[in-house]
Amino acid sequence: MSHISNDSFWQHISDQLQSEIPAARFDAWIHSLSAHYSDHKLTIKVPSRFFVDGLKSNYGQRITEIACDLAGSPVTISYEVDASLASHSVQSDKNEEPASPASLVDGFIDPRFTFANFVVGSGNEFCHAASHAVADNPGEIYNPLYLYGGVGLGKTHLINAVANCLIDRGITKIAYRTGERFTNELIQAIRNGTSEQFRNQYRQVDVLIIDDIQFIAGKEKTQEEFFHTFNALYEVKKQIILTSDRSPRELTNLMERLRSRFNWGLVADIQAPDLETRLAILSSKAELAGVTLDKDVGHLLAARITNNVRELEGALTRLTAHSTLTGRVIDLTFARHVLRDLLHEEVRSVNIEDIQKKVASYFNINIREMSSSKRSKNIAYPRQVAMYATKELTTMSLPEIGRNFGGRDHTTVLHAVRKIKKMRDESDDFNEEMNRIINLLKQ
Repeated sequence: MSHISNDSFWQHISDQLQSEIPAARFDAWIHSLSAHYSDHKLTIKVPSRFFVDGLKSNYGQRITEIACDLAGSPVTISYEVDASLASHSVQSDKNEEPASPASLVDGFIDPRFTFANFVVGSGNEFCHAASHAVADNPGEIYNPLYLYGGVGLGKTHLINAVANCLIDRGITKIAYRTGERFTNELIQAIRNGTSEQFRNQYRQVDVLIIDDIQFIAGKEKTQEEFFHTFNALYEVKKQIILTSDRSPRELTNLMERLRSRFNWGLVADIQAPDLETRLAILSSKAELAGVTLDKDVGHLLAARITNNVRELEGALTRLTAHSTLTGRVIDLTFARHVLRDLLHEEVRSVNIEDIQKKVASYFNINIREMSSSKRSKNIAYPRQVAMYATKELTTMSLPEIGRNFGGRDHTTVLHAVRKIKKMRDESDDFNEEMNRIINLLKQ
């Protein structure tokens, strides 16, 4: 190790990172950070606790490697939130140096998800094209961009790809949140009396991305705050990107004025990938992992794992790990043995408790309402859906189902089953929604 003072230790790490990563990413993640080094301990100051996730995922390992190399021995890395870094970024005096965008990238944006490694197929090509258009012209077209579809179909990949594309172009005033985190931040701001700071944090960004926006349904205060944030950004042509597991009109317990605004831009449905796309995804992931995937094994996985891209990736990861640890070749026999539980998942039993829990969560009601005596539409309708799903997915009789829904008569269950079946037959949109619910219940 060369003789490097404690005071210049972080500067050497920063200089090394600057020589290794693109300028836009250095500005976004490293430039404005400061750190203290002493006794083989490096404490890095960051603008927020959310910033830590992205920094560690993107550059944590490399920072550790450089630090250990400089010190000549292991170095302990820790992170300390310094709120002044964030406040300086949005309140810097006009006579000062412009604030670095490092503190303006707010939230974890996964650098692995890009347009280049997104496999386009018939079920997602429209969403892919729309996302690319937004990345090319943020705030100008398709505002808001609202992507919806089931779990593991690529929504999160696409919105991260948009963010990564914008960062590479130097657009770094981005706030990335899940609906749950946005809600929790608001609750914390109300408790701490920092609501004004909360509002300013979101209304001064160039791009606001909310993943799983359906989480705010039924939460009046959160919806009210998001409504005003939406308006403030929309009026000055700042890009808003939202994802959900269902379309705006299918979100129950959502303010009508918010539902209307979600439809102002472009609402795009991402569908489950077809067989050819699933094969292409497997081929792409195998290539990235440095794995030669037997053609028959690829067809087996693509044919049996049909609804969720993440499950495809998980299956490939499991096969690769088992092959590496055992030295076995990944052939059909090996794949069927290692993935026997996953490949036979379609015959896994579904119990009524899981159905009630998942349907209640889908419609944002308390699971206790499934067995309550309430007959209001927002309670009765999810209950009927759950009864129908129980009849479809289990071997329970109508009287048994009725007993598990608050001791209802079998004729009540029969009425619910017939009603939902009739709605599926008469409405393609409703049938599509029920397919999503049934797939969710099978997971």
